[in-house]
Amino acid sequence: MTTSSYTLEERRKRIFAIVGASSGNLVEWFDFYVYSFCSIYFAHAFFPSDDPTVQLLNTAGVFAAGFLMRPIGGWIFGGVADRYGRRTSMMISVLMMCAGSLAIACLPTYDSIGFWAPLLLLLARLFQGLSVGGEYGTTATYMSEVALKGKRGFYASFQYVTLIGGQLLAVLVVVVLQQLLTEEELRAWGWRIPFAIGAFAAVISLLLRRSLEETATQESRSAKEAGSLAGLFKHHKAAFFTVLGYTAGGSLIFYTFTTYMQKYLVNTAGMNAKTASGIMTGALFVYMVLQPLFGALSDRIGRRASMLWFGALGALCTYPILLTLKSTSNPFAAFGLIIVALAIVSFYTSISGLVKAEMFPPEIRALGVGLSYAVANALFGGSAEFVALKFKSIGHEELFYFYVSGMLVIAFLVSLRLPRKASYLHDDH
Repeated sequence: MTTSSYTLEERRKRIFAIVGASSGNLVEWFDFYVYSFCSIYFAHAFFPSDDPTVQLLNTAGVFAAGFLMRPIGGWIFGGVADRYGRRTSMMISVLMMCAGSLAIACLPTYDSIGFWAPLLLLLARLFQGLSVGGEYGTTATYMSEVALKGKRGFYASFQYVTLIGGQLLAVLVVVVLQQLLTEEELRAWGWRIPFAIGAFAAVISLLLRRSLEETATQESRSAKEAGSLAGLFKHHKAAFFTVLGYTAGGSLIFYTFTTYMQKYLVNTAGMNAKTASGIMTGALFVYMVLQPLFGALSDRIGRRASMLWFGALGALCTYPILLTLKSTSNPFAAFGLIIVALAIVSFYTSISGLVKAEMFPPEIRALGVGLSYAVANALFGGSAEFVALKFKSIGHEELFYFYVSGMLVIAFLVSLRLPRKASYLHDDH
């Protein structure tokens, strides 16, 4: 079936479904990352200390705890999506994110309830970590199943459009508040506003998702091994480890050139923080716009070809790009180098969810996609900044460049195992 085979009503419904699913993805990532951007203003409220660094370390620890909950979220929500439906899983995940954000927005401070304040903050973040861990796999599965055939790459790319958009929106809200409120007001109560906004946006997303049509059939949901680890590893172990292999490199380079890059420009290239923030805000916007273009490209050249280009170019270009950035003082040159790197990453991120979904049958698809992503993301993506700073601290920062390049060699080799045509979604690629 091609796009011309769909009726106008069918195309309209499917495009609305993409919007509904991706809107929740944007809200999830906004809520998850706004914590990081606001922590400088609320750290003192939950972790009283004379040392601001200790306060920020404590809030960073809570952030990391939420990150490590992702594999559990991928497992739980993947099982729910495969057994009870994608729509049900997506509604629960966005509702949990809403509850977590609302809880943080309303939490009493340490001065009011003592150690219960940081404990409740931790619980709220664990709740959100579970939610965002389940969001990726279920949304990727749903969007791949509902996308118009022949244009799956283009439509599935909007998962990362909204993922990056959520981060940018979180930055924008904080920047606006910084212009409207004083430093004292932000530290006293202003930091609560972004969490309240996130909770309200999640309610809107929940209403949109309620109207979505289910893509999982009753037959797949009632299969004996639907959503089970036994079903995943008994028959599809090779697919799971293939996905794990290229996701490890994909997550590592994604976090290297997004969340870690701002620190790299400051600590290694010697730029001031404001300049680095400007460069990365602009780069992330361009990166977001690139996703549909690279998704559409995959519809023409095939998913396997896109993944091989990602692995090959990433392995060859990461070292020289990072090495050149190390001695670059010109912000425009730095911006250009980062855009080149993010364009290479776009071969992967624009279709990452779709490539994973095409590897698994519908009865264990959400579980296979969500769990493999969450494990690789937690182990390699989540540790990118720590590993980079560790190598820098011992005076061998360039070893990190080799580490990233080496993981992309593995991604290239693993991508050779990908089928030339979609094995389970019956598309052209």
